[in-house]
Parts: sequence; C-alpha cells; structure tokens
Amino acid sequence: MLTKDNRTLGLVLGFLAPFVGFAVYYLARFRVFSVQEFWQVLMMQKSLLSGIISLALIANVVVFTLYINQRKDKTATGIFIATCIYAVIALVFKWFL
Repeated sequence: MLTKDNRTLGLVLGFLAPFVGFAVYYLARFRVFSVQEFWQVLMMQKSLLSGIISLALIANVVVFTLYINQRKDKTATGIFIATCIYAVIALVFKWFL
C-alpha cells in the first residue's frame, strides 16, 4: 500500500505523520509530565501549541522527501497539501487564539 502513487495515500500520510512527530516531541521534552498535564499546559499556552505543531511538521518533511526521491509525485502532492493545511492551523493558533 505504501508503494502506491496516489493523492489519497499522501493526504493520509500527511495527516498522520505530524502526530508521530508530536509524540516524539512529547517524549523528548515533556515526558516528566503526564499526558493530561501536558494537554493542560498546551491549552494554557497557545503559543507553545503553534510551535509544537510547526516542529511536528518536520515528520512531514521526512515523508515528503522519501516520496519525492522515489518519484511518487502524486503521493508527495498529497503530503504537501496536508502540510499546508497544518501550517494554516498553526498560524491560526499563533495569531488568533
């Protein structure tokens, strides 16, 4: 399935990869807090949330690069679209919330 070249696969990968990046960031920086405490801190400090979303998008960069190098352009397009959507969400959190 991951060898297919279609936009739907790219969108799915593009929306799931930041969650992996988010989990890695949590384990690297905030593992002393419980997950519930971590969410409470994020809800209190919205600027921290936009920064973490931006860092979580690095996971999309890795996946995007892998598919570009394999010449799976449709899948890479889906990943790029998902990355743009996440970037808009990060900007909304930073500027409006």
